[in-house]
Amino acid sequence: MNDAAKIDQAPPKALLRPVGRALVDYRMINDGDRVLLALSGGKDSLSLLHLLRHFQRHAPVRFELGAVTIDPGAEDFDPSPLKPYLAELGIPYFYREEPILERAKTQMGKPSYCAFCARMKRGALYSCARENGYNVLALGQHLDDLAESFLMSAMFEGRLNTMKANYVIRAGDLRVIRPLIYVRERQTASYAAHAGLPVIYETCPACFAHPTQRAEMKTLLAQQERSHPQIFKTLLHTMRPLMARGAGDGEDVAD
Repeated sequence: MNDAAKIDQAPPKALLRPVGRALVDYRMINDGDRVLLALSGGKDSLSLLHLLRHFQRHAPVRFELGAVTIDPGAEDFDPSPLKPYLAELGIPYFYREEPILERAKTQMGKPSYCAFCARMKRGALYSCARENGYNVLALGQHLDDLAESFLMSAMFEGRLNTMKANYVIRAGDLRVIRPLIYVRERQTASYAAHAGLPVIYETCPACFAHPTQRAEMKTLLAQQERSHPQIFKTLLHTMRPLMARGAGDGEDVAD
């Protein structure tokens, strides 16, 4: 199969079904919405790009779709190959270079590099959406991410919380949605490999200098899933009240 044919091939039903269900369950996209996808170039956001493109073509709801990449200036991380790929897809694309890691050296304060980077990226995403008339920002976090966040919040912060499926940011002018909330990480990895998506691998030295709490939670969940195969289904049931719209005041600061 040539590259052009791969681009137009529909994503598998194993992904289309849970994403379609999430879009409906949480009313993520409404008629006339202008949706901007935060495209890092990783397997998750690239998978979501093609899923949203499919629903844009086939869903009864009419919406516009664009994508934005924030280049934080990390050494050996070059997402610029996404530019011709998005041009081939015919999707409006915004590429913003932000010296986030350079700023972190003097402005970071107490938070980790990852927290500082997430906050700065989110601000750049909001600015891009506003400047270009988009009212919805789509993020590529999946069920594994939500489960890890839930455990981190419970174990290290003493509260029950996780990422939200659909919420309005504090400023009130943008909605944030996560259409992959019912999707497992292994599903996006499999799809990205099978479809030959041009994955850009994260190489930030600050992220890999030492194990993070999220990495520890990922290992813990993998260990538990081997003994309890239904653990993610159970955690999804547990997290549902926390994922609802309106429950995430303040999440727009950083995930």
